Amino acid sequence: MEYIVDKTDEELVRAYREGEEEPLRILIARYLRAIYHFTYRYTRDVADAEDVTQEVFVKVWKNLRSYDDQIPFRNWIFSIAKNAAIDWMRRKRPLSFSELERETGADVGELFADAAPLPDEILARKKSGAMLREAVEKLPVTTQPVLRLRYDEDLTFREIADRLEKPLNTIKSQHRRALGFLKKLLG
Repeated sequence: MEYIVDKTDEELVRAYREGEEEPLRILIARYLRAIYHFTYRYTRDVADAEDVTQEVFVKVWKNLRSYDDQIPFRNWIFSIAKNAAIDWMRRKRPLSFSELERETGADVGELFADAAPLPDEILARKKSGAMLREAVEKLPVTTQPVLRLRYDEDLTFREIADRLEKPLNTIKSQHRRALGFLKKLLG
């Protein structure tokens, strides 16, 4: 059976439960980026976020056959991600200052640099953000909501299409054109 990306999560779960493997790959591809960003908010570390994300998808794979389809799949997978991230936080035991001094032989105060951004870095970030906001405002009115829903709310193209009541391919085309336009404006 050939799978089209237009299938709902629940349809893919049903097909996977019936013995097909491709639906699981589609679900992973559909949620990988969002789950990674979600776990990164907890871990604040790329490698740790990747590990937690991998753990989430292993749990999804192991528990997909017992998934209660009365719950939206998106809610279910993000619940798994939240629990995995919280478990990760509990396992990551902080190192005490005295242990750190023993291990490094250095005074703890000397080990920590000020992580706060310098004033020129703050100004540069504000300017970059302002430039991006100005560029987005210059986009055609039809494409602005697509970018905001995609990047501010982290919605999939299917979810954006449903919310804006437009065909999926129209949303994808508007997204692609908007990114090209932004590249020209900011490049």
